[in-house]
Amino acid sequence: MENNLNGNSMRVLILSCNTGGGHNAAGRAMEKRLKMEGQQVTMLDIMSLAGERTSKMVGNTYINVAKYTPKLFQAAYMAGDFISSARRKSPVYYANVRMAKYLEHYLQEHPADILVMPHLFPAETVTYMKRKGTLQIPSLAIATDYTCIPFWEETSCDGYVLPHPDLVSEYTKKGIPGEKLYPLGIPNSMEFETKVTKEAAREMLGLDQQAPLFLLMGGSMGFGKIRELASELSRSCREGEQIAVICGNDRKMRDSLQEEFSGQERMHILGYTTQVPLWLDACDVVYTKPGGLTSTEALVRQVPIIHTAPIPGCETKNAEFFSERGMSVAEKSVTMQVEIGKRLLQDEALRSDMIRAQQKNGYPTASRDIYCLMRRMCGLEEAAR
Repeated sequence: MENNLNGNSMRVLILSCNTGGGHNAAGRAMEKRLKMEGQQVTMLDIMSLAGERTSKMVGNTYINVAKYTPKLFQAAYMAGDFISSARRKSPVYYANVRMAKYLEHYLQEHPADILVMPHLFPAETVTYMKRKGTLQIPSLAIATDYTCIPFWEETSCDGYVLPHPDLVSEYTKKGIPGEKLYPLGIPNSMEFETKVTKEAAREMLGLDQQAPLFLLMGGSMGFGKIRELASELSRSCREGEQIAVICGNDRKMRDSLQEEFSGQERMHILGYTTQVPLWLDACDVVYTKPGGLTSTEALVRQVPIIHTAPIPGCETKNAEFFSERGMSVAEKSVTMQVEIGKRLLQDEALRSDMIRAQQKNGYPTASRDIYCLMRRMCGLEEAAR
């Protein structure tokens, strides 16, 4: 499938996979950017090309293992890290090879000029197609964690967008050519590019202007010890502090917390919300699991971050990456997380140091920069800025 570029326009296919919300969030951020730039764009879960049943099975298996059997997930991640090698292909690669026939058929009916992949699985499929000679258009992978996860090195994309320049050596050590690496950041929705004042955000959300606000984020699926943290914060905060909890798509957790804290005006229990940028602008401290996307959202918003219980594996690496550079604090115990949160409220120097580190390491215009890279990869003149 060769490209057929027309003037200044690109036909873009974004391929993700429903294994957690971060990959899809990065894909949707690029989809929105591309549409704003007047490009033709479609975003798909690659597994859906084999049917919705396959898509749900893959997504639900990943989420259930990560959420309910984290030790098994950690063991699988460590095993993947151990067998991962640029010299041989893994079972993960061969599993994703099966999607090639579906993607080939889709591209025959829906031609594209470039493929964008915020997920490893479609990158594996595309690698196979390129090696077989059935795909000639450019392919761009977007890494959504602050580490080189197992099996990226067995892919062969035309470019790889990394979250941070410090990750370049980690990728090259695994055999990915340095000239293919572009440390442009993780793309966030364009709403994250424009920050409003704390006062304005609180007014729009109907919050108390004076009382400090702790924000708890569990990611798209409500991971982490949200209940324990919310309860401990509620018990420890005796000076009118506000607490907001974003439970994501975990309706059971949302309903349970709403029942537990019914009648407490300082507790704000939310499910899935599109107002995350506003809540981040309104808060004084954010507690978030160390997912690549949720961490990046807080990073570019420049809010003091406390990382909570990670999904073992890549999220552990994310927390280490942030804490080593002073962008967050990571503590395992809920008691210590609460203590540090209260300290961040009181210690202006500690807050300022963390925000300066975030300013130094954040990439708030990642989606725009990735768009410009895509234009160069397609041989188009970069849009004037």
